[in-house]
Amino acid sequence: MTDPERAAHRIPSDRSGPRASRGGPDQSSPALDGLEEKWSRRWQDDGTYAFDRTRSRASVYAIDTPPPTVSGELHMGHLFSYTHTDIVARFQRMRGRAVFYPMGWDDNGLPTERRVQNHFKIRCDPSLPYDPAFQPTGEWVRVSRRNFIELCERLTAEDEKAYEQMWRRLGLSVDWNYRYTTIGHDARVASQRAFLRNLARGEMYLAEAPTLWDVTYSTAVAQAELEDRERPGAMHRLRFGEILVDTTRPELLPACVALVCHPDDPRYAGLVGKTVRTPLFDVEVTVHAHPLAAPDKGTGIAMVCTFGDVTDVTWWRDLKLPTRTVVGRDGRLLPEPPPGVDASAYAELPGRTVSQARRRIVELLAERGDLVGEPVPITHPVKFYEKGDLPLEIVTSRQWYLGNGGRDLELREKLLERGRELRWVPEHMRHRYEHWVAGLTGDWLISRQRFFGVPIPVWYPVGADGSVDYAHPLTPPEHRLPVDPASEAPDGYAEWQRGEPGGFVADPDVMDTWATSSLTPQIASGWERDPDLFNRVYPMHLRPQAHEIIRTWLFSTLVRSHLEAGVLPWQTAVVSGWILDPDRKKMSKSKGGANPAVEMLERYGADAVRYWAATGRPGTDLTFDEGQIRVGRRLATKLLNASRFVLGLGAAAAIRAGVEAVTEPLDRSLLATLAATVEAATAALDGYDHTGALAAAERFFWTFCDDYIELVKDRAYAGSTSARAALALALSIQLRLFAPVLPYVTEEVWSWWRYGSVHQAPWPSARELGGVIGDSALLTVTGEALHQVRRAKTDRQVSMKTPVPLAEVLGPAEQLDLVALAETDLRAAGGIGRLDLLPGRTDALVVACAF
Repeated sequence: MTDPERAAHRIPSDRSGPRASRGGPDQSSPALDGLEEKWSRRWQDDGTYAFDRTRSRASVYAIDTPPPTVSGELHMGHLFSYTHTDIVARFQRMRGRAVFYPMGWDDNGLPTERRVQNHFKIRCDPSLPYDPAFQPTGEWVRVSRRNFIELCERLTAEDEKAYEQMWRRLGLSVDWNYRYTTIGHDARVASQRAFLRNLARGEMYLAEAPTLWDVTYSTAVAQAELEDRERPGAMHRLRFGEILVDTTRPELLPACVALVCHPDDPRYAGLVGKTVRTPLFDVEVTVHAHPLAAPDKGTGIAMVCTFGDVTDVTWWRDLKLPTRTVVGRDGRLLPEPPPGVDASAYAELPGRTVSQARRRIVELLAERGDLVGEPVPITHPVKFYEKGDLPLEIVTSRQWYLGNGGRDLELREKLLERGRELRWVPEHMRHRYEHWVAGLTGDWLISRQRFFGVPIPVWYPVGADGSVDYAHPLTPPEHRLPVDPASEAPDGYAEWQRGEPGGFVADPDVMDTWATSSLTPQIASGWERDPDLFNRVYPMHLRPQAHEIIRTWLFSTLVRSHLEAGVLPWQTAVVSGWILDPDRKKMSKSKGGANPAVEMLERYGADAVRYWAATGRPGTDLTFDEGQIRVGRRLATKLLNASRFVLGLGAAAAIRAGVEAVTEPLDRSLLATLAATVEAATAALDGYDHTGALAAAERFFWTFCDDYIELVKDRAYAGSTSARAALALALSIQLRLFAPVLPYVTEEVWSWWRYGSVHQAPWPSARELGGVIGDSALLTVTGEALHQVRRAKTDRQVSMKTPVPLAEVLGPAEQLDLVALAETDLRAAGGIGRLDLLPGRTDALVVACAF
């Protein structure tokens, strides 16, 4: 028995066709069931997707895979965007590239801390000692920092296993030998190394300055992590002597340090440089002119408080104003009034929340007659930390910053130029990047007052008088990394000197999660750890990501690569849209207690979910549509059963005959149409248009099933080498066209008659068809004639097997000439006895049947 014969012999019998199932989405072949478990295990055992690091850099394709935040469950948005990346990986692998496709877990930062707190009912208190025997009891308790971190590590390890299982089920062709975590050893080393090098070059600096502060988490946050939320408020008109000032934040009146008007506003020109006294607190403040004051807003003059918003910070810095701080890091008013503020007037405010203080100050202003009229209700945008629950405050604190063009205009221009060098898919996403960079108002605040993160690798010397010298930080050598300053002493010091005069103190903070995530290309590629791997894969080829984190992940990664290596970290950025629910809202969390991602995979299978995902183009939001997943399920089923049918016609044994054996006009027409389909799909995938590639393959597939197979099956059964070779070639190429989107069903069919994996087979090309000469219109016209014959039978309510004694085909002569070339196949498929071709009687093809 020959190899093709043995392969054909393995094809499952048609007798094992669809079985009845209850409660499922559709009646489907049992052969679809179990494919994911079968092939996921086989791919892992065979190393199907292993990165071949012996290949030269020129033949490598490297992907900077987004590390999902491990803080709950994967959702449909994850399945959507990660499928897009996997389609690219599979396509490039079939193009002959050695694909470097790692997977990371973003497991540090606030989302993880929140999940751990709620899951174990614990809160971290760094002042508590470590309890090695501690176990959560289900009751809320406070634990030491080390206990807290241990529980973070325990829960993220469990989440990572669940995530990996989901990714494997979805069919991601990741090389799991290259997994990493953003809190793992390699990530800590890379993050701390980058920090120290930024510090040595003067790009990283420590500063005490106004800081965006989230009261919910008690930590500083960066500009990139802000979002505006519409909130109800009120406009209050206050009397500063003869001047009326509108404000939404009267509680900051004790922090007022100036009034500001526009330089060209004639109403206040005579007041600039003069002083007025604040109502209630009787503090003398000066009137200044500044171009950011809005003459058409309120009364045209504003009070400057330290600090109500980022504009206050700008005025404070530009005008060199004093600082009066009233709001503490807990979101409550401080116990002591700021300098110059009447203590008796301030006496009722200490300890109140911002909203409580606002109500009381409004009452006091009204009692004194300094509130003009009633507060006017408004709705206005309020700054929040993207994961916080309360409005941000601005407090003065000591933090670490990385220069990112927020103040250095020369660096900003270089970063804008980097953005122009990068290939954007779709191109218009570049404008979001440019808008963000151009609008930066400060450098990247990189330190966080949290617990589960990469420690800032710095200590500070303590003077003989007990004062901390923040101007001369102590840093470890790179070979010591990673370090935890909270539990390790700097070189030249002993642990007993911690906090002692003449000793040292540790920087208590950790890095922003983006400070680690911004280094994913370096972490995954073995920067300074595996030079051979690094030189093969860095800079990478692709950064796939969502559009809302262009300002955070994409920009910060570009900043780190530019500062360290002076290059782009990747060549192309493919930006995905969101998944929307039927109400057109972002769909990111499961609703009703069920996880749609798990539910859809269990109900329809991975291939069906991947099909749905592939219908969404890069940069375009897609409404979740279960109907599209059902379409994907039907497509996978049809591909399975059509392949069985084709191979049952004897096509498997004809694969060696090659394109030279395809001699009949209709068969050559099929291959000519297929050649054009291959070119269209290849061009689409080269342009990262997976949707266009799928549409081209699917369009051809239904023509192949509905028209071509029906037209040639009698001839194929009769032993036509031309038909069988055409069927075999078409099936081989179609399986490879669908393989990036439908990996399971294509692998299953491939295994029936070909050796090896379809995912390691070469991507099809038009050259593979040997430059076959055929008129694709022949298949189109003949297929249309067959459709009309079938429609006539349907209209007469007779079986499709009912003979047609006479069929008359009317139409333009050139179309009838094409029908004549396939007359034998058309008659066999339609059961037509006599076929008359009548030219010139209509402008379009018309078939009339006599029964």
